[in-house]
Amino acid sequence: MTGDPTTTVAGITHDSRRVEPGWAFCCIPGDLHDGHDHAAAAVAGGAVVLLVERTLPLEVTQVLVGDARRALGPAAAEVFAQPADSLRTVGVTGTNGKTSVVTLIGHLVAACGMTADVVGTLTGERTTPEASDLQARLARDVADGVDVVALEVSSHALVLGRVDGLVVDVAVFTNLGQDHLDFHGTTEEYFRAKALLFTPEHARQAVVWVDDPAGARLAGTTSIPTGLAGTTSIPTRSVGMVDAVGLRGAGGRWAWRWRGHEVELPWPGRHNVANALLALEAAVALGLDEGAVAAALAGAPVVPGRFEVVGAASVAESPPELPLVVVDFAHTPDALDRVITAARELCGPAGSLRVVVGCGGDRDRTKRPEIGRIAAIGADWVAVCDDNPRSEEPAAIRAEVLSGVPESAAPKVREIGDRRSAIRAALRSARQGDVVLIAGKGHEQGQTAGGVTVPFDDRVVALEELEVVRAGTPADDPGIGTP
Repeated sequence: MTGDPTTTVAGITHDSRRVEPGWAFCCIPGDLHDGHDHAAAAVAGGAVVLLVERTLPLEVTQVLVGDARRALGPAAAEVFAQPADSLRTVGVTGTNGKTSVVTLIGHLVAACGMTADVVGTLTGERTTPEASDLQARLARDVADGVDVVALEVSSHALVLGRVDGLVVDVAVFTNLGQDHLDFHGTTEEYFRAKALLFTPEHARQAVVWVDDPAGARLAGTTSIPTGLAGTTSIPTRSVGMVDAVGLRGAGGRWAWRWRGHEVELPWPGRHNVANALLALEAAVALGLDEGAVAAALAGAPVVPGRFEVVGAASVAESPPELPLVVVDFAHTPDALDRVITAARELCGPAGSLRVVVGCGGDRDRTKRPEIGRIAAIGADWVAVCDDNPRSEEPAAIRAEVLSGVPESAAPKVREIGDRRSAIRAALRSARQGDVVLIAGKGHEQGQTAGGVTVPFDDRVVALEELEVVRAGTPADDPGIGTP
């Protein structure tokens, strides 16, 4: 350390543009930019302490660390006076279901008369905020009197240290599917990244979905595999469909007995039963009354872009003479398979399932053919369109998706690059009793291509196109796969 060791700081950030007087600045070396190169600007902006990996020729207190990124979390927790110690916290990780589980936990907490902050995909640019932003948010929660924080924890966050310095009271594992292999390289490394949350360094106890093979592996071992993961375990509650006693579903709702209590879930899809069971168990692990949370589940709110019915208040109230339209964030093979199964259950006796789907650019390419295969096998009609191409050529992405379509299913599939046109074709070729599933973007309100983001919300576009159908505008050529 150089400079005054008694220097106090009021905040900390890794972004020199956000430094305020009296703050610390963490110099993180990145792939494109090195934070050390922005240290002078941070000091000019009021930084009084620098976290550095090499001493810089600046007249300011500097703390030398071996890894600035890994030091940021613990440093931020200290700067903000260990805010998690004054909160009850739950961290949810897994490929699919994180957003639904944290939303349910927030609802159950509120039903028990407490306040919750739900942090994740719906609340920020990143699924899990950078460590300095996360600790600052927790500090604000303490100041605002929040009782419980339900946090989505991504695999990126675990590997990049965004939750370092935080030990959650309950860690939840949903499942492991195919995603983010562009970052992790292999499924094994992806698993080990998720497993990092289930160590004493990050959690005090765990709730794990063991009907998933990765969850069974996680809960069934006395130690986490070596490598990226740690070598110790934490108390774990195994959860599976066996906990939904007498499970029955009708009209897009589910009911069962849990811990001796009758519960109801107003969400369609068997995968949401799993999400609800995890949320219930996590709530009890946090210390909430099991009877109160069991009763509260029936009032669970719609999660934006998660099997969200468009144009109707519920599945049972879909407009007459029109197809049922569902928008879902499913952008991994496992998630798409689950929502296709759930959507199929909502089709009328003679109804068909139509799926509009694509894949994002600059993301894991290995899942694209599998997305095409699952859509083609599971649906009666498929439009492969653009998602968020980002910097990639849209047609090339669509070609990779289409490469997974089995030859026997090819007659059901058509390529329609423009996403609105694909939604329009699906709706105008559908009829009452059909279900149109628009997958991949969910709650997102923009579409990014070539560095430009334009407004685009699947839910809004679907409503607009439904109004055209309702008005009786002659249908376009419905294309391949029309019943």
